Amino acid sequence: MSDIETYRKNAATWLESVVQTYGKAARKGLSESEDLALGRRYQNAKFEAGYAGINWPTEYGGQGLSHIEKVTFESEEMKHGFPSGYFGISLGMPVPILMQFGPDQEFAKERVLKALKGEEIWCQLFSEPAGGSDLAGLRTKAEPDGNGWKINGQKLWTSWAQYSDYGVIVVRTDPNVPKHKGLTYFWVDMKAPGVDVRPIKLAGGDSHVNEVFFDDVKISDDHRMSPVGGGFAVAMATLMIERYIATDSAGFGPHLDLFIDLAKAIEINGKPAIADGRIRQQIARNYAMRSGLNAITARAMLMMKAGMTPGPEGSLNKLVSVRSRQKLSELAIDLQGSDGFAYDDHAQQKDNWTSSWINAPTGRIAGGADEMLLNTIAEKILGLPQDHRPDKGIAFNQIPA
Repeated sequence: MSDIETYRKNAATWLESVVQTYGKAARKGLSESEDLALGRRYQNAKFEAGYAGINWPTEYGGQGLSHIEKVTFESEEMKHGFPSGYFGISLGMPVPILMQFGPDQEFAKERVLKALKGEEIWCQLFSEPAGGSDLAGLRTKAEPDGNGWKINGQKLWTSWAQYSDYGVIVVRTDPNVPKHKGLTYFWVDMKAPGVDVRPIKLAGGDSHVNEVFFDDVKISDDHRMSPVGGGFAVAMATLMIERYIATDSAGFGPHLDLFIDLAKAIEINGKPAIADGRIRQQIARNYAMRSGLNAITARAMLMMKAGMTPGPEGSLNKLVSVRSRQKLSELAIDLQGSDGFAYDDHAQQKDNWTSSWINAPTGRIAGGADEMLLNTIAEKILGLPQDHRPDKGIAFNQIPA
């Protein structure tokens, strides 16, 4: 048995040992606050068992292993419906960015350890009402204030902000230069005076995203994670990670095996749907697509491990995976006929086709809308010329609002 198969077997055994305590059945009927409390206990149990921060450096509390072990563990973990979603953004982008760009490494190590144990949650404060996919168009500002800064403005679509202890934020510190050059990147205490978090109810029924208002929020300069005016580069490093971390080849929808199970159970013209060539073609296409995306992600993780920044290929991952999840979910609903209309507010997107379908548009917007991803693919991968940008080279405060 290979080392990775031994690792998989050990991980599966441990997960089976805790599934009754933390798995899908244990979560049934819990309120969100109760589910979060269960999630914190599960995250700490993962840490104690050596399954948190699998591919993170040991000096930060990680296991120092590779992306292969991480993916191996997660492929086993996803089978059981554990309450790990609350920590996906936190451990996916802000905390790795803190490790890389945090100005105080002792502070960073303390925060990373608490995040790995589920004791603290971080959020990512990027999108705004007037600057969603155009991150450089943001208007939240930070002005010098004594030895620090004062933040005013609004962020939007911030996942799990209502439960977050800290967040990373990119703000405008100089409106007199072109929009990409006047941004600075900070971390902020989400419990600080002047921070107001308001959850937004989504079409699927949940409220994991928020609008966040900043009213004279004061921070010291040691919160700064980029040079003054150099925040866009750190924001791009965050987004490059997000395009890989914040999705999987299933677009955070149901695993392909669940569609195969459905196709075996549903009949078309008196025969199992799995026998229909059109259905088999869709299964084959999805399998090939997901295999290709997994290969892109694996390469990106190896690049990160080597200290490199992954390339724009992550835009392909984000674009294709969520689009295909939406189409496959729609096909699954069609196969079920009128039964496909049944909707449960508490159903999981990873194992319920109706929940997956109605929540897919949210996934297509988060982390960069389709149009932005298509632009990135065209310009950064295919080498096509840039779109005409009338605000290019113009001071931000000269751009018509």
